[in-house]
Amino acid sequence: MDQLLDMAGVLSDIIWGPLVLIPLLLLTGVFLTIRLNLLQFTKLGHALWLAFVRRKESDDQAEGDISHYQALSTALAATVGVGNIAGVGLAIGIGGPGALFWMWVTALFGMATKYSEALLGVKYRIKDEKGEQAGGPMYYLRNGLPGGLGVFLGGAFAVFGAIAAFGIGNGTQAEAVTSAVNDVTGIDRWIIGAVLMVLVAIVILGGIKSIGRFASAIVPFMIIGFIFMNLLVLMINWEQLLPAFQLVFSDAFTGTSAAGGFAGATLMMVIRTGVARGIFSNESGLGTGAIAAAAAKTTQPVRQAMVSMTQTFIDTIIMVTLTAMMIITSGLWNADEAAGYDPDQKGVLLTSGSMEQSLSQISPALGSFGVIFIAGAVAIFAYTTILGWSYYGERCMVYLAKGKRFLVLPYRLVFIAVVFVGATASIDAVWLFSDIANGLMALPNLVGLLLLSPVIVAETRKFFGYPNWKDPDAVMEDVRK
Repeated sequence: MDQLLDMAGVLSDIIWGPLVLIPLLLLTGVFLTIRLNLLQFTKLGHALWLAFVRRKESDDQAEGDISHYQALSTALAATVGVGNIAGVGLAIGIGGPGALFWMWVTALFGMATKYSEALLGVKYRIKDEKGEQAGGPMYYLRNGLPGGLGVFLGGAFAVFGAIAAFGIGNGTQAEAVTSAVNDVTGIDRWIIGAVLMVLVAIVILGGIKSIGRFASAIVPFMIIGFIFMNLLVLMINWEQLLPAFQLVFSDAFTGTSAAGGFAGATLMMVIRTGVARGIFSNESGLGTGAIAAAAAKTTQPVRQAMVSMTQTFIDTIIMVTLTAMMIITSGLWNADEAAGYDPDQKGVLLTSGSMEQSLSQISPALGSFGVIFIAGAVAIFAYTTILGWSYYGERCMVYLAKGKRFLVLPYRLVFIAVVFVGATASIDAVWLFSDIANGLMALPNLVGLLLLSPVIVAETRKFFGYPNWKDPDAVMEDVRK
């Protein structure tokens, strides 16, 4: 097993090294940002209005299975998860404060990537044999690119996506839940895993409409509660906010020196950790957002694309930033054993420890509540992430079965079983597997986005060329004319 993990580590280093995925991710985001004339900045306000005020289209002719808001909630359910708690704790614990800067960079340019994925996801979607919308990178790669290249890239994405769902969307989530709940309650990991497995089965066996309804009901509350608790901690540590931001910007370009229990981080480690954990958190570049977007009821790919890009903004620019600043301002990320902290404890335990230490300044009871709150947040976030990713993996299997659904139920059953496996597996093996699967999944998608950028630009210019593009109903009248 150790030898296998060593080989996997070498493969992960290559994929996430300075010559493969990191430059491809960042350059794709920069390229699309330029081609789209900084759309993620100039249209963000309208995109947020569509997502949270308009929420759905009034046109009865709009095809799809769920509303704009439910599609966004499903995508948020899949992304606002362990990456926002354990992933951020892991990024700061390994890469130091500078990792947050590279998570910002990944997100800001990733919004253009997410927009492009969702646009293509809606444009090239089809109906499966059950009449449900099927879309995502596998479809726009196959149908948008000519010849064997599109077929190869679409097939590669579907294979890696179906596999990756067991890692980023299942094993890491289940492991984080069991660690957090076990740390607070002492309940055996296998019992926690068994309960989580049953709860997952109850929802995902109902399909995308069941997932969409559940996600749209619970996601707003879990996000608002998490933001409130983080803001409370930052109010307590307000004097450390400015020094924390200074650390983020200085260490982003120099690496982080060893201090206290922190072993130090080279510049490459800071960048790699920030980008990898940023992608794990918001999934921009993986292509998964396009799968959820394709299920939305809409007549305009651009409109759903704008809604989808808000997911990256909410996930990373807001929630990841709050969590990272909580950890940095607490000072626990570089504390040593003399301060009562084990430097080897990273991930969710670093996040919960930071909240506990900060809230304990008000009262020990509030500090204890902070630990319980993080455990509960991890459980809810990870649970919804598992639900969202079960749909992503399922869509990949339908594609590989050429639109047939005979593999859906077996895939769901295996996916449910892996929840228990992830709950009892080694954390190092689970995270390593997830990083490799994520990278292999992103590669064909990013290549496809670059090749299909003329389609993305043309659709975008066409939509914003309508005189009343801000009014969905007026746009439909223009289209009919």
